[in-house]
Amino acid sequence: MRDVGEEPKWKRSDPKRTSSSKSSSSSLPCLINKLDDGCLMHIFSFLSPIPDRYNTALVCHRWLFLACHPRLWLRVERSIKDPLEPGVFPSIETAVAAARPGDTILISAGGRHLASDIQIKKPLCLIGGGEVPDETTLICSRGADSVLEFLSTCKLANLTVKAELGCCLLHRSGRLTIDGCVLQCESNPLDFLSVPIVSTASAQTVLSPSVKGYKDGVSVSRTRIEGGAKAVSTSGDLTLQRVRVIYARTSLVFWFDMEQQ
Repeated sequence: MRDVGEEPKWKRSDPKRTSSSKSSSSSLPCLINKLDDGCLMHIFSFLSPIPDRYNTALVCHRWLFLACHPRLWLRVERSIKDPLEPGVFPSIETAVAAARPGDTILISAGGRHLASDIQIKKPLCLIGGGEVPDETTLICSRGADSVLEFLSTCKLANLTVKAELGCCLLHRSGRLTIDGCVLQCESNPLDFLSVPIVSTASAQTVLSPSVKGYKDGVSVSRTRIEGGAKAVSTSGDLTLQRVRVIYARTSLVFWFDMEQQ
């Protein structure tokens, strides 16, 4: 039994003491900010570029500097203020040439980026810097066969790709992932020659050691496809599978895979 003068163990704590402890704990610096820049940058490298790593840049000036560091991704800017700034390039072609396997290239929003028959032979991720894919547009000239040509495992996200003739994306080999993009073939009298996605991958394709374990294929999700004779064309061993389409007033949104049977 409890003595008469003994206070119960469940007695409510003093409000002043509780409020003072809360204020002192809230005033303590965030422990993650005690890490040095190298550790924080290594942590950021495990985040998906969009939206996680992009959101970390909004926390504070230090995180903005680290999240946008060229070690984490390269940037394509149409107008470069400082030509000596590392990791910033005036065109997609120069950024692809300078990129290392596994790099992420962030393409700035606003305006149009010219891209014609750019071959990508290493694993890369190309991401539009706008809030929606319509804010970052890649467009090729009429004489080009394609905007981008893929010979390795790559990913495209949050981009609008336009082609007048030919195709938007030409897939030769590797695993191509297209997520949340817009593929447009311009309307013209030769519209029957335009196809947003063309794949020529075959079973005999030999992938590089850096992408070992990946089979040739194309995976499309949440992507609007507009214009052209048809959404996709294949002349290799890949077949269209698991197709889903949402019909909107002005466009069609696709989910599908192209794989070997």
